Formats: sequence, structure tokens, C-alpha cells
Amino acid sequence: MKTAIVVSWLNQYGGAERVLEAVHEVLPEAPIYTSMFWPQAMPVGYRGWDIRVSWLDRLPLIKRHHQPFLALYPLAFEGFDLRGYDLVLSISSGFAHGVITPPETLSVCYCLTPTRFLWSYPAYAEHERIGPLANVLLKPILLWLRQWDRLAADRVDQFIAISSEVQRRIAKYYRRTSTLIFPPVETDRFAAAGSEKMADAERSYYLVVSRLIPYKRVDLAVQALTELGLPLVVAGDGRDRARLESLAGPNVTFLGRVPDADLPGLMARCRAFIFPGYEDFGITPVEAQAAGRPVIAYAAGGALDTVVEGVTGMFFHEPTADALAEAVGRFRPSDFDPAAIRRHALQFDKRVFQRQLLAFLGQQQQGQQQEPWNYVPYGQSSFAAGRLS
Repeated sequence: MKTAIVVSWLNQYGGAERVLEAVHEVLPEAPIYTSMFWPQAMPVGYRGWDIRVSWLDRLPLIKRHHQPFLALYPLAFEGFDLRGYDLVLSISSGFAHGVITPPETLSVCYCLTPTRFLWSYPAYAEHERIGPLANVLLKPILLWLRQWDRLAADRVDQFIAISSEVQRRIAKYYRRTSTLIFPPVETDRFAAAGSEKMADAERSYYLVVSRLIPYKRVDLAVQALTELGLPLVVAGDGRDRARLESLAGPNVTFLGRVPDADLPGLMARCRAFIFPGYEDFGITPVEAQAAGRPVIAYAAGGALDTVVEGVTGMFFHEPTADALAEAVGRFRPSDFDPAAIRRHALQFDKRVFQRQLLAFLGQQQQGQQQEPWNYVPYGQSSFAAGRLS
């Protein structure tokens, strides 16, 4: 099939871009359409890709401050000329699925989430500390964007969801069914070789790896571990760092942005990985499990797909520092087998994602009907109960 890939934006590097890289690896000839591309903020390799930007890319300041331009995104994505493609694959957390394709073109959306600031705005506004005046001014814009987003979802022929949580959101907001294919994780980078031989006493710190922005709820980990007086290492940077540092005791160390090459060792040496946010999926806890380390996670969102209570980690059930502190107090490293934790993580490997995605696209091309692949609990023969194991 002649294929095009559409992504929301390319002005920061995160989980969505890792998905794009895994897709581009198996569809290298497909051009990538996006609202904007900021080469300086992205890996150098992107500069050799066929990336085609909208007219939004020429607007001043948009690459650093895109929020004021939100009402223009529907116009930008509807303006792409996608005639001549057999398949358009959108990787979307906002707007990219709204491209207009010819009737004969198959439109598939790999949905990272229905747009968070549209469909979960009260929580988003609270975490982003949006003021009362801004809330009033935004209401009519958000109403129009929600209406556009709902209609844009009808242009998609098939939805793929990244987690059970996102499947529920697609059903609720778009009234559509979806197939579940988990995002790619490069588990080979986090091989637990030798880490299982470390004594518990050598693993002195708990670890968070995250962008430091409010909705990631890193504040819960900082407050809980400060209260307990246990060592916490925070890897990552972002606009919330100054506030988090003001909450932290002397037992909390902020490393800033850690080079990718250093992350496997940092994870393999931690006592446990803490995942305090309500995430659509969450790649970092899977990476920690690939390194053989248990995860203490908030029991919501994608963590319910990736962490197995008592086998690869444990949950806390209220989004509070006290609930997390109580879970950390109950945590015993000896209750967990690093080798079993890593085996579980391998089911999320990048190659599994690529096989499942290509098989799904091939079946859709052939017009075959397929029941959505459903999550299979840990310990059964296949993680995705479809035609691939």
C-alpha cells in the first residue's frame, strides 16, 4: 500500500515520538505529515525523514508556545492533500486523526488518547493551574473543538488503542470500538543481566523518571518519600521542577534530564520504580520491569495493563502522598523475582508491536473482519489474544 503517516506535532520528544520511530522503522517510505516540526528539539535522525508540515509551522512562536494556536489546528490538518494514498495511519493525541481522506483511502488511527485537554478539561486545568479568566475565555473555543473532534473521529475507519483505559475513552467520547495494540518498548536496552544478583541493601534508592509537569504527579512521590525519609532519585526536567524542589527534603535528589544511555543502569540499580501519575499507558514502568525492577504504581490508567499486583509490582489506590507512603512502607524487594518481572515486560517489546500493527493493517487492506484483540492476564499463553502470539 502507498502509505502516509500523520502525527499531531513534532516539537518535543516523548512517548508519541517513540511510537512514530517504531512505525517509521517498518514503513520507511511513508512520508510524515504534521502540524509543525522543530528539528532542534528532536533527534538528529529525524532531519533525514520525509516530513511535510502544515502552514502552522511558519507562525512565529508556535513551536515553543503552541497553546494559543489551538483553534487553528483543525484547519491545518484538514488542509493536507492526501489523495493518492491507499492508507493513512494517524498517530494521534490531538487533531491528527481529523485529516480528510478520499473515500477509497483506508484511514486508521493509532490513538494515544482522545485529546486530553478537550475531554478531561477540569482535571487538565487544575493541574496546569489555568486561571478563572482564561477558563471563561476558553469555554466557547473548547466547545467548538470538542464538536469538531467528535465529528473528526467519524472520518476514521479503524481505531487502535494503546491501552484498556484509552479503549474506554474512545468508546465514551467517540462511540467507536477499537483494537488494543500496546505501544512499543525497547526492552533489549534494559536487560536485567546481573541485576538480580545485587543484594537488596545495594539498592538504596527509589526512582522516578518523568517529565516534570503537573499532571505527572511527581509531587506525590516527592512528598511521600520526604515524609518517610527514604532516598528518592528524580530523573527528568520540566517547568514543575522548582515547585517540586521546594517540596523535597534532603533525601530527594534531582538529576535533571538523564542521557538515554544512562537510564538502564539507573533503573537496574533502584530499589523500586515509582509511577505516581494517571497515564494513558506509561512506557517508563515497562522499561523498569524490563530491567527486572518492581513498580509501585497508582492503580489507574495504563498501569493496570502493565503492572501485575504481587508479581511485577504493587498499587496504591488513592492519588495522595499518604497512600503512596503507605504502599512504600509495605514494599519488600524480596517478594519479587527480577527474572519473572523481566519476562512479563518482554510482552511489550517493540518487535511485538510492529508485528501486530503490520498484521492488523494487512488484514484491513484485505477487507478481512477481525474481532478486537483483548488483553490477556499475565501468565496465559498469549498477551494479545489475536492472530499473533
